[in-house]
Amino acid sequence: MNTIVLERPPRLGPLYCAAALRRSTGTTLPERGLRLDGVRVDLAHLAEYDRVCGFRLGDELPATYPHVLAFPLAMALMTAPDFPFPLLGLVHVRNRVEMLRPLRSSDTFSLSVCAEALRPHERGTQLDVVATAAIDSEVVWTDRSTYLHKTSKSRKSEKSQTLEVPDATWCVPRRTGSDYARVSGDRNPIHTSRILARAFGFPATIAHGMWTKARCLAALEGRLPDAYAVEVAFKLPILLPATVGFSASPDRTGWRFAVHDPRTGRPHLAGAIVDPGCAEPGAGGAAGLLRGRDR
Repeated sequence: MNTIVLERPPRLGPLYCAAALRRSTGTTLPERGLRLDGVRVDLAHLAEYDRVCGFRLGDELPATYPHVLAFPLAMALMTAPDFPFPLLGLVHVRNRVEMLRPLRSSDTFSLSVCAEALRPHERGTQLDVVATAAIDSEVVWTDRSTYLHKTSKSRKSEKSQTLEVPDATWCVPRRTGSDYARVSGDRNPIHTSRILARAFGFPATIAHGMWTKARCLAALEGRLPDAYAVEVAFKLPILLPATVGFSASPDRTGWRFAVHDPRTGRPHLAGAIVDPGCAEPGAGGAAGLLRGRDR
Protein backbone atom coordinates (compact mmCIF):
# COMPACT_ATOMS: atom_id res chain seq x y z
CA MET A 1 0.00 0.00 0.00
CA ASN A 2 1.30 3.45 -0.89
CA THR A 3 1.48 6.04 1.86
CA ILE A 4 1.02 9.75 1.20
CA VAL A 5 2.79 11.91 3.79
CA LEU A 6 0.90 15.12 4.52
CA GLU A 7 2.60 18.38 5.40
CA ARG A 8 -0.23 19.58 7.65
CA PRO A 9 -3.54 18.29 9.05
CA PRO A 10 -6.37 18.33 6.49
CA ARG A 11 -8.87 21.18 6.86
CA LEU A 12 -12.26 19.80 7.88
CA GLY A 13 -14.42 22.51 6.27
CA PRO A 14 -13.67 21.54 2.65
CA LEU A 15 -13.90 17.86 3.57
CA TYR A 16 -17.44 18.32 4.88
CA CYS A 17 -18.36 20.06 1.63
CA ALA A 18 -16.96 17.09 -0.27
CA ALA A 19 -18.91 14.69 1.95
CA ALA A 20 -22.16 16.58 1.32
CA LEU A 21 -21.70 16.43 -2.47
CA ARG A 22 -20.55 12.82 -2.73
CA ARG A 23 -23.17 10.37 -4.02
CA SER A 24 -21.53 7.64 -6.12
CA THR A 25 -20.36 4.28 -4.82
CA GLY A 26 -17.56 1.95 -5.82
CA THR A 27 -16.42 -1.60 -5.21
CA THR A 28 -12.80 -1.28 -4.02
CA LEU A 29 -10.93 0.49 -1.24
CA PRO A 30 -8.16 3.02 -1.81
CA GLU A 31 -4.76 1.41 -2.30
CA ARG A 32 -3.08 4.14 -0.28
CA GLY A 33 -2.90 5.48 3.22
CA LEU A 34 -2.25 8.89 4.74
CA ARG A 35 0.39 9.84 7.31
CA LEU A 36 1.04 12.97 9.32
CA ASP A 37 4.34 13.30 11.18
CA GLY A 38 5.30 15.51 14.07
CA VAL A 39 1.91 15.46 15.79
CA ARG A 40 1.89 17.30 19.12
CA VAL A 41 -0.92 17.60 21.65
CA ASP A 42 -2.56 20.97 22.20
CA LEU A 43 -2.94 21.05 25.99
CA ALA A 44 -5.98 23.32 25.90
CA HIS A 45 -7.70 21.00 23.44
CA LEU A 46 -6.85 17.97 25.57
CA ALA A 47 -8.27 19.69 28.64
CA GLU A 48 -11.52 20.46 26.78
CA TYR A 49 -11.77 16.86 25.55
CA ASP A 50 -11.26 15.61 29.10
CA ARG A 51 -13.99 17.94 30.34
CA VAL A 52 -16.52 16.91 27.69
CA CYS A 53 -15.89 13.17 28.16
CA GLY A 54 -15.48 13.12 31.93
CA PHE A 55 -11.77 12.33 32.25
CA ARG A 56 -9.57 13.76 34.97
CA LEU A 57 -6.94 16.21 33.81
CA GLY A 58 -3.57 14.51 33.53
CA ASP A 59 -0.43 13.95 31.48
CA GLU A 60 -1.52 10.56 30.10
CA LEU A 61 -3.78 10.68 27.06
CA PRO A 62 -7.12 8.86 27.28
CA ALA A 63 -7.07 5.85 24.97
CA THR A 64 -9.79 7.44 22.84
CA TYR A 65 -8.10 10.83 22.48
CA PRO A 66 -5.81 9.98 19.51
CA HIS A 67 -8.99 9.01 17.63
CA VAL A 68 -9.95 12.69 17.43
CA LEU A 69 -6.41 13.64 16.37
CA ALA A 70 -6.61 11.10 13.54
CA PHE A 71 -10.14 12.17 12.55
CA PRO A 72 -9.08 14.75 9.92
CA LEU A 73 -6.92 12.11 8.20
CA ALA A 74 -9.81 9.64 8.25
CA MET A 75 -12.10 12.31 6.79
CA ALA A 76 -9.60 13.04 4.01
CA LEU A 77 -9.41 9.35 3.16
CA MET A 78 -13.17 8.76 3.29
CA THR A 79 -14.17 11.78 1.21
CA ALA A 80 -11.63 11.19 -1.58
CA PRO A 81 -12.95 10.16 -5.04
CA ASP A 82 -11.48 6.65 -4.73
CA PHE A 83 -13.30 5.85 -1.48
CA PRO A 84 -16.17 3.49 -2.39
CA PHE A 85 -19.07 4.95 -0.36
CA PRO A 86 -20.52 8.36 0.50
CA LEU A 87 -19.53 9.36 4.00
CA LEU A 88 -23.05 10.53 4.89
CA GLY A 89 -25.02 7.43 5.68
CA LEU A 90 -22.11 5.26 6.80
CA VAL A 91 -22.86 3.85 10.26
CA HIS A 92 -20.10 3.42 12.83
CA VAL A 93 -20.93 0.04 14.34
CA ARG A 94 -17.77 -1.02 16.21
CA ASN A 95 -14.53 0.37 17.49
CA ARG A 96 -11.44 -1.27 18.94
CA VAL A 97 -8.54 0.67 20.43
CA GLU A 98 -5.29 -0.95 21.51
CA MET A 99 -3.21 1.10 23.93
CA LEU A 100 0.16 -0.61 23.72
CA ARG A 101 1.79 1.76 26.18
CA PRO A 102 0.79 5.05 27.75
CA LEU A 103 0.87 8.10 25.49
CA ARG A 104 1.68 11.39 27.18
CA SER A 105 0.82 14.94 26.32
CA SER A 106 4.55 15.68 25.83
CA ASP A 107 5.00 12.94 23.18
CA THR A 108 5.52 13.66 19.50
CA PHE A 109 4.18 10.95 17.21
CA SER A 110 3.13 10.07 13.69
CA LEU A 111 -0.48 9.29 12.78
CA SER A 112 -1.40 7.00 9.88
CA VAL A 113 -4.79 6.06 8.47
CA CYS A 114 -5.87 3.48 5.88
CA ALA A 115 -8.98 1.50 4.92
CA GLU A 116 -9.11 -2.28 4.71
CA ALA A 117 -11.22 -5.43 4.98
CA LEU A 118 -14.09 -4.62 2.61
CA ARG A 119 -16.58 -7.42 3.18
CA PRO A 120 -20.24 -8.28 2.72
CA HIS A 121 -22.76 -7.94 5.52
CA GLU A 122 -26.37 -9.09 5.75
CA ARG A 123 -27.46 -5.46 5.63
CA GLY A 124 -24.92 -4.16 3.12
CA THR A 125 -21.13 -3.87 3.17
CA GLN A 126 -18.65 -3.35 5.99
CA LEU A 127 -15.13 -1.94 6.03
CA ASP A 128 -12.55 -0.93 8.59
CA VAL A 129 -10.75 2.40 8.87
CA VAL A 130 -7.52 1.77 10.78
CA ALA A 131 -5.51 4.50 12.48
CA THR A 132 -2.14 4.06 14.19
CA ALA A 133 0.13 6.26 16.28
CA ALA A 134 3.87 5.61 16.22
CA ILE A 135 6.83 7.04 18.11
CA ASP A 136 10.21 6.56 16.42
CA SER A 137 8.56 4.03 14.05
CA GLU A 138 7.19 1.97 16.98
CA VAL A 139 3.41 1.59 16.90
CA VAL A 140 2.10 2.50 20.34
CA TRP A 141 -1.65 2.87 19.65
CA THR A 142 -4.10 1.45 17.10
CA ASP A 143 -7.74 2.22 16.39
CA ARG A 144 -10.01 0.10 14.18
CA SER A 145 -13.40 1.63 13.34
CA THR A 146 -15.87 -0.62 11.55
CA TYR A 147 -18.42 1.09 9.30
CA LEU A 148 -21.53 -0.30 7.68
CA HIS A 149 -22.79 0.89 4.30
CA LYS A 150 -26.44 -0.13 4.41
CA THR A 151 -28.27 -1.35 1.34
CA SER A 152 -31.03 -3.23 3.18
CA LYS A 153 -33.62 -1.44 5.31
CA SER A 154 -34.56 -4.53 7.28
CA ARG A 155 -33.99 -4.13 11.00
CA LYS A 156 -33.62 -6.60 13.79
CA SER A 157 -35.02 -5.50 17.10
CA GLU A 158 -32.46 -4.99 19.86
CA LYS A 159 -33.63 -7.06 22.80
CA SER A 160 -33.85 -5.53 26.22
CA GLN A 161 -31.40 -6.71 28.82
CA THR A 162 -32.42 -8.06 32.19
CA LEU A 163 -33.19 -5.00 34.25
CA GLU A 164 -30.51 -4.54 36.86
CA VAL A 165 -29.55 -1.67 39.11
CA PRO A 166 -26.77 0.11 37.19
CA ASP A 167 -23.48 0.99 38.85
CA ALA A 168 -24.09 4.61 37.85
CA THR A 169 -26.80 6.67 36.21
CA TRP A 170 -25.73 9.46 33.87
CA CYS A 171 -27.76 12.44 32.77
CA VAL A 172 -26.67 13.19 29.21
CA PRO A 173 -27.70 16.75 28.29
CA ARG A 174 -28.80 17.86 24.85
CA ARG A 175 -25.60 19.85 24.37
CA THR A 176 -23.48 16.68 24.53
CA GLY A 177 -23.78 16.27 20.77
CA SER A 178 -22.60 19.78 19.96
CA ASP A 179 -19.94 19.79 22.71
CA TYR A 180 -18.36 16.59 21.44
CA ALA A 181 -18.71 17.74 17.81
CA ARG A 182 -16.73 20.85 18.67
CA VAL A 183 -13.92 19.04 20.46
CA SER A 184 -13.71 16.04 18.09
CA GLY A 185 -14.33 17.74 14.74
CA ASP A 186 -17.07 15.17 13.99
CA ARG A 187 -19.89 17.53 13.01
CA ASN A 188 -22.25 14.99 11.47
CA PRO A 189 -25.61 16.81 11.67
CA ILE A 190 -27.35 13.86 13.34
CA HIS A 191 -25.45 14.94 16.48
CA THR A 192 -26.00 18.69 16.28
CA SER A 193 -29.27 19.50 14.45
CA ARG A 194 -32.68 18.20 15.47
CA ILE A 195 -34.09 19.03 12.03
CA LEU A 196 -31.36 17.19 10.14
CA ALA A 197 -31.38 14.33 12.64
CA ARG A 198 -35.07 13.82 11.80
CA ALA A 199 -34.19 13.86 8.09
CA PHE A 200 -31.94 10.85 8.78
CA GLY A 201 -34.66 9.02 10.70
CA PHE A 202 -33.90 10.01 14.30
CA PRO A 203 -36.54 11.75 16.43
CA ALA A 204 -33.84 13.84 18.13
CA THR A 205 -30.10 14.46 17.97
CA ILE A 206 -28.02 11.51 19.13
CA ALA A 207 -24.81 11.22 21.12
CA HIS A 208 -21.63 10.26 19.28
CA GLY A 209 -20.73 6.63 19.83
CA MET A 210 -17.11 7.59 20.53
CA TRP A 211 -18.30 10.01 23.23
CA THR A 212 -20.15 7.14 24.89
CA LYS A 213 -17.07 4.93 24.69
CA ALA A 214 -14.87 7.67 26.11
CA ARG A 215 -17.36 8.31 28.93
CA CYS A 216 -17.19 4.62 29.86
CA LEU A 217 -13.39 4.69 30.01
CA ALA A 218 -13.53 7.83 32.12
CA ALA A 219 -15.73 5.94 34.59
CA LEU A 220 -13.03 3.25 34.84
CA GLU A 221 -10.08 5.62 35.30
CA GLY A 222 -7.58 4.36 37.85
CA ARG A 223 -8.61 0.73 37.37
CA LEU A 224 -7.03 0.02 33.98
CA PRO A 225 -3.53 -1.28 33.19
CA ASP A 226 -0.95 0.66 31.22
CA ALA A 227 -1.55 -1.53 28.14
CA TYR A 228 -4.97 -2.83 27.13
CA ALA A 229 -7.46 -3.17 24.29
CA VAL A 230 -10.97 -1.77 24.57
CA GLU A 231 -13.57 -2.92 22.08
CA VAL A 232 -17.18 -1.81 21.82
CA ALA A 233 -20.26 -2.45 19.74
CA PHE A 234 -22.54 0.53 19.24
CA LYS A 235 -26.13 -0.58 19.71
CA LEU A 236 -29.18 1.69 19.91
CA PRO A 237 -28.46 5.42 19.70
CA ILE A 238 -28.74 7.67 22.75
CA LEU A 239 -31.42 10.24 21.93
CA LEU A 240 -30.58 13.59 23.53
CA PRO A 241 -31.27 14.55 26.23
CA ALA A 242 -31.19 11.19 27.99
CA THR A 243 -30.70 9.33 31.22
CA VAL A 244 -28.64 6.17 30.80
CA GLY A 245 -27.33 3.44 33.06
CA PHE A 246 -23.68 2.35 33.16
CA SER A 247 -22.59 -1.06 34.40
CA ALA A 248 -19.10 -2.53 34.66
CA SER A 249 -17.69 -5.69 36.17
CA PRO A 250 -14.28 -7.39 36.13
CA ASP A 251 -13.97 -10.89 34.71
CA ARG A 252 -11.16 -13.31 33.88
CA THR A 253 -10.26 -11.45 30.67
CA GLY A 254 -10.40 -7.90 32.05
CA TRP A 255 -13.63 -5.90 32.23
CA ARG A 256 -17.08 -6.01 30.73
CA PHE A 257 -19.13 -2.84 30.59
CA ALA A 258 -22.36 -1.60 29.06
CA VAL A 259 -24.60 1.41 28.71
CA HIS A 260 -28.35 0.89 28.59
CA ASP A 261 -31.73 2.54 29.06
CA PRO A 262 -32.39 2.15 32.80
CA ARG A 263 -36.17 2.00 32.26
CA THR A 264 -36.31 -0.69 29.56
CA GLY A 265 -32.87 -2.31 29.64
CA ARG A 266 -32.43 -1.72 25.91
CA PRO A 267 -28.70 -1.48 25.12
CA HIS A 268 -26.81 1.51 23.78
CA LEU A 269 -23.27 0.10 23.96
CA ALA A 270 -21.59 -3.17 24.94
CA GLY A 271 -17.86 -3.39 25.48
CA ALA A 272 -14.93 -5.25 26.95
CA ILE A 273 -11.40 -4.47 28.06
CA VAL A 274 -8.85 -7.20 27.41
CA ASP A 275 -5.12 -7.65 26.95
CA PRO A 276 -3.79 -5.96 23.78
CA GLY A 277 -3.41 -8.35 20.87
CA CYS A 278 -6.27 -10.52 22.16
CA ALA A 279 -8.31 -10.74 18.94
CA GLU A 280 -10.69 -13.46 20.08
CA PRO A 281 -11.37 -13.10 23.80
CA GLY A 282 -13.03 -16.04 25.47
CA ALA A 283 -16.53 -16.16 26.86
CA GLY A 284 -17.22 -12.92 28.62
CA GLY A 285 -14.77 -10.96 26.49
CA ALA A 286 -15.28 -8.61 23.60
CA ALA A 287 -15.98 -11.23 20.95
CA GLY A 288 -19.14 -12.43 22.63
CA LEU A 289 -20.30 -8.90 23.39
CA LEU A 290 -19.84 -7.73 19.83
CA ARG A 291 -21.92 -10.44 18.21
CA GLY A 292 -25.36 -9.16 17.39
CA ARG A 293 -27.10 -6.56 15.35
CA ASP A 294 -25.17 -3.88 13.50
CA ARG A 295 -27.33 -0.83 13.15
